Amino acid sequence: MSAPIRLDTRLSIHDVMPHTLRQVADILSLVDRHALGNVRLLVVPGQRWTADQIAVLRDWQASGHELAAHGWFHRARQIRGWRHRVHAALVSRDVAEHLALDANEIGQLMRDAAQWFVDQELGKPQVYVPPAWALGQIAFAELKSTGYRRVEITRGELCVDQGRLEHQALLGFEADTSLREHALRAWNRTQLALAQVGHLPLRIAIHPQDLQLRLGKDLRALMAQIGATRPAL
Repeated sequence: MSAPIRLDTRLSIHDVMPHTLRQVADILSLVDRHALGNVRLLVVPGQRWTADQIAVLRDWQASGHELAAHGWFHRARQIRGWRHRVHAALVSRDVAEHLALDANEIGQLMRDAAQWFVDQELGKPQVYVPPAWALGQIAFAELKSTGYRRVEITRGELCVDQGRLEHQALLGFEADTSLREHALRAWNRTQLALAQVGHLPLRIAIHPQDLQLRLGKDLRALMAQIGATRPAL
């Protein structure tokens, strides 16, 4: 993969949960090593968080990283309908919890997630990222009632208060099978070209285990290449 030189790159780490904090810390160390700046940390509220683990989130937030809400359980309670079944088989497996819910349930889940951050004294999150970027069947009017300013989907970020979509390219590295490895490499090449030709922001989505998976070397190389293009402070 060639370096996304001079592009507006935005890093996010998904699936920040109690049992992934060590892996997230390792990724943040790599971010620091390459001077990549602050990242968006996608926190899953509906886990068994301890006070010490909440303190880790608070420290990361204090250092400049943004905390965003990322579902509730990060697990669908059921596979609902053929669209969800196809999505689960090809993309999300069992993590797209929004696809098992109706609009009212999605809105309530998002509001509950925001309240969790407030209850933990982490501040109200401004960004929401549905697991697997699968927002489900919910209208802009209902999204506005959740209080988030921006909601990530595969094609970019929904600017909720403005009712518009900001198009962004997206790179992913969660390849734990040969099929996913080849599919993601092809996807990433296409998305990188789209960002370069269309002058779009480039989101780099990192999952906690990505450095150990099949595209780990690709991810490390990309981060090094981006770091090499950043101006010295």
